[in-house]
Amino acid sequence: MKFIEQIKERAKKEKKQIVLPETMDERILDAATIIIREEIAQIILLGNKENIVKTHPALASATIIDPLTSDITNEFAKKLYELRKEKGMTLEEANRLLTEDFMYFACMLVKENMADGIVSGACHSTANTLRPALQIIKTKKDAKLVSSFFLMEIPNCEYEENGIYVFSDCGLVQNPTSEELAYIAIDSTKSFEILTGKKAYVAMLSHSTKGSAKHPDVDKVLNATKMAQQLAPLINIDGELQLDAAIVPSVAQFKAQDSNVAGKANVLIFPDLDAGNIGYKLVQRFAHADAYGPITQGMSAPVNDLSRGCSVTDIVGTVAITAVQAENKGRK
Repeated sequence: MKFIEQIKERAKKEKKQIVLPETMDERILDAATIIIREEIAQIILLGNKENIVKTHPALASATIIDPLTSDITNEFAKKLYELRKEKGMTLEEANRLLTEDFMYFACMLVKENMADGIVSGACHSTANTLRPALQIIKTKKDAKLVSSFFLMEIPNCEYEENGIYVFSDCGLVQNPTSEELAYIAIDSTKSFEILTGKKAYVAMLSHSTKGSAKHPDVDKVLNATKMAQQLAPLINIDGELQLDAAIVPSVAQFKAQDSNVAGKANVLIFPDLDAGNIGYKLVQRFAHADAYGPITQGMSAPVNDLSRGCSVTDIVGTVAITAVQAENKGRK
């Protein structure tokens, strides 16, 4: 059984309510049809019910809310205004946002405990997906930053965890400081262990292994490793490590034989967004890996971004992951 199928089975047990605001995208409606048929989660669609059901009759059983006509839109507008009035928002602007940008309406559903999570981004940028979430749902009280990861399932992988990896940050934090990298590593560890139930081995990636190169970029990763080890001493984390030293046991024996992570890393922390984004796409395309994400971490409720190149399968998997995150929202 593929790992994402295990995630779906976990999601089915509690059937969390996940909002899909982008009903203008055919892929979202196709995915929602599968999710309902397979009973992975309870879906809330935002849009015109008649138009949605006309093309996808199976969605007649879904909860469909049209922000343009819903009885709760005015109530949400008042609450959004109260949340944002100190930032200059007017009641009229609140109403306009809720009816023109359905991501705001989706976030209010989560804020008011009428839904458990959101999946969006199929036809919107990451900024347009996360801005309303940060304004309304906000971060966890103990979160230092919001970052993201991809859950990678690599077929026929000979390395650790049968090809199940977390790659972070590949979608959000452009050029993290050492401190930000440390927190990304700690949060990614929690995410990996929640989703897989297995122990994380975290590699702080670089073009250098254990001092083989000298550069400020290497120093950033080394400092991040030390910070993460101090902040979370129970995590198995090491760096700086080149990718081959991190995942290939024979290379690890040669380059980093004293490391408790080298050769068996399953959480890969990239030094910046360029490296992370390029890295996950290389693996996705060349190794035909399934890449689910960007999955956010650090939010008080799960709000997950889709790649605009996502497939229907990607959307279904991301909804399942979001449901599992919602189930574990108060844990760890």
